[in-house]
Amino acid sequence: MFKIANISFSSPFILAPLAGYSDLPFRLLCRRFGAAYCVSEMISCHGVTYKQKNTSDMMASAVEEKPVSFQLFGADPDVMADAAEIITTFSPDMIDINMGCPVKKVTRKGAGAALMSTPDIAKQILERVISKTSLPVTVKIRSGPDFRLINAVSFAQMAEQAGVSAVTIHGRTWSQGFTGFADRNIIRDVKHSVSIPVIGNGDVSSYSDGLEMMLETGCDGVMIGRGALGNPWVFSEKGRPNNPEDILEGARLHLELMEQYLPVERILGYVKNHISRYFKGSPGSSKMRQKIFGCRTVQELKNEVLKLNIQYN
Repeated sequence: MFKIANISFSSPFILAPLAGYSDLPFRLLCRRFGAAYCVSEMISCHGVTYKQKNTSDMMASAVEEKPVSFQLFGADPDVMADAAEIITTFSPDMIDINMGCPVKKVTRKGAGAALMSTPDIAKQILERVISKTSLPVTVKIRSGPDFRLINAVSFAQMAEQAGVSAVTIHGRTWSQGFTGFADRNIIRDVKHSVSIPVIGNGDVSSYSDGLEMMLETGCDGVMIGRGALGNPWVFSEKGRPNNPEDILEGARLHLELMEQYLPVERILGYVKNHISRYFKGSPGSSKMRQKIFGCRTVQELKNEVLKLNIQYN
């Protein structure tokens, strides 16, 4: 068990913010399968302050997913603070500030991982956000801009001094993106340098990987991103089932949650994106994916999943 501010968690495993994936249905699914809490997709501070409908939709939540953290990104301290004040009215349990996303459309505007190159601005953002919300504020960072400047330790110390309640550290640099390997030594160094909880992130694809990371680094929790796609069982000790029927049951549950919580016009695209991942590595998975992506309606896709069940049996 670990705590962030006054919130206690019975598990150290957390769903990472995943653009295009960690919507409400997927967060609910991961919570059901054992995630301590989930973090929303990245939410633009400008989208929040301009009250854009698509941005407001990203802040949809449900009682059964609590506790939940909404992740905010941007590079303007004042706009970030205003956005945090608005987000607070949507009643998440925490606000996470993204200072680790390496994607160009985020970093070219000075946000995400680019903030690790401008720690003074990063500090202003954290201080201003914390001043505008009563919620615990956390921050997600990387090991540094590149291998010439590994500044995660000093950055995490700055964040602690600014008043954040926890820091998540991805063991890759901004320049690495998602290539190469996450350096667990950096996670360990950050953990030893601050007194707030530290959550490790990067290259965790199973429950045992997460336990290994905690053992090697001393981190308090583990955040899992891509390893959870098509595999919500990653948050439980039993792991992904070997039985195809159980895998299909997980896919069907996810489909039901999407139908319940997503707008009709968005369901099909989201379903195809998620559901095909459940069958990765299964016999005939390539043909399964082709059939799934060929479906023109949700009902057609549901029928296809039912056929898979018949074939497995």
